[in-house]
Amino acid sequence: MKKSELFFALLLVPVDFAMIVAAAVLAYWFRFTPGIIEIKPVLFDFPFNTYLKIALTVAPFFLLIFALEGLYSLKSTRSFWREFFKIIFSVTVGITLIIFAIFLQQDWFSSRFVILTAWGLAILFITIARYATNFIQRLLLVYKGYGVHRLVLVGKGGYCDTVCRQFKENPEHGYKVIAVENRIDINSLRVFNKEKGIDEILVCDPEISMKDLREVSDFCNRNRIAFRFVPAILQSVSTNFEIKTLFDEPIIVIKNTPLEGWGKIAKRIFDIVGSALGILITLPITIFTAVAIKLDSKGPIVFKNERVGHEGNFNALKFRYMKIEHCTGTQNPELEKALELEKDLIHKQSVRKGPLYKIKNDPRKTRVGRVIEALSIDELPQLLNVFKGDMSLVGPRPHQPREVEKYETWQKRTLSIKPGVTGMAQISGRSDLSFSDEARLDIYYIENWSLWLDIEILFKTFFVLLKKRKNL
Repeated sequence: MKKSELFFALLLVPVDFAMIVAAAVLAYWFRFTPGIIEIKPVLFDFPFNTYLKIALTVAPFFLLIFALEGLYSLKSTRSFWREFFKIIFSVTVGITLIIFAIFLQQDWFSSRFVILTAWGLAILFITIARYATNFIQRLLLVYKGYGVHRLVLVGKGGYCDTVCRQFKENPEHGYKVIAVENRIDINSLRVFNKEKGIDEILVCDPEISMKDLREVSDFCNRNRIAFRFVPAILQSVSTNFEIKTLFDEPIIVIKNTPLEGWGKIAKRIFDIVGSALGILITLPITIFTAVAIKLDSKGPIVFKNERVGHEGNFNALKFRYMKIEHCTGTQNPELEKALELEKDLIHKQSVRKGPLYKIKNDPRKTRVGRVIEALSIDELPQLLNVFKGDMSLVGPRPHQPREVEKYETWQKRTLSIKPGVTGMAQISGRSDLSFSDEARLDIYYIENWSLWLDIEILFKTFFVLLKKRKNL
């Protein structure tokens, strides 16, 4: 463990304490501002000194909740959004306990305005303070090298090359590759450790024998070096697993997805509620778009496009953004001509490789179609697919049968759950990703699903939609 990581983790404790107290004090002050008093007169008699003492007494209990929620992790590369949601949850739990205590003890201080204001300010102050602290830590990490983990990679090709490239291109991950060894050589490792100092050794070659792995493991134990290795089976099967024992021997258990049993039920309820709200919220946009499409060109407003789901094919609904004679679906009476034109355009103008295509400067689009596709408005009708149960709010994007036929075997795993309106790939690069990268992100989602992850992806989708897409 690096001293800088320990320092910043400890620094968060007094920072959080100060932000909680500051939020409580400012909430109390707001209650007595002239504008608030005029609207709602103060009906309680509670001196500020007594209030401050209670705030100082209660603040450590919030820190305990933060610790239980994992907000004092020693990692230097914490995820902002994951931490943000944990802050909201932890502060809400703390405030709920305070409200419950006030309910039991009627003569205690009980201003709903102050309590709710303190809740909002605490979330805001703690988030800003933690972001600033983490930003400073990352600056020191990237530009000064404080807290960098010196890493030795053992292996060649494949995963090893990927790890090496990622760490070199993304120094904010906190690793510096100081050596890449094709095989395990203890004498060479001993020299590296003496001259440069090794913090971690990562073995990512499936061909290395168990004897060599034990040898390097013993070396790491003696020299207090973190040792990690990727079993060959995990490089080709899954990243979602757990270690268990069978007859006192460790075994690796490969897990498919948390989307089974109660997870599947929870996601379906989330989809029904979320799609219903989405349909209501976007109704004005839907009506305006429908009128614009009707006035702009002939043909149906909503077009049915055959896609492959987790249990067979279904019709994905989209606002029509092409001229009707160019649409590749059964609603087009000139389907054969449309397919021939699309095939020709893919050959000449597609900017994507692999099973999927993306036609640059597509001449088939209508004037309104160019706008609604660029803003992803064309996909709003898919909220009806979600409500019906053909799709989910979050999941791998559905593709056409002729595209799915070109999938590699490992890529077909993306068909194991319901397709989504948005997903990991959409918040990580939208249509600019290669299909292989898109599939890897979708498989990660399948293996690591949670409702919090769905909420995080939906939240980030709104910001992604604000960014201008490349001119395709």
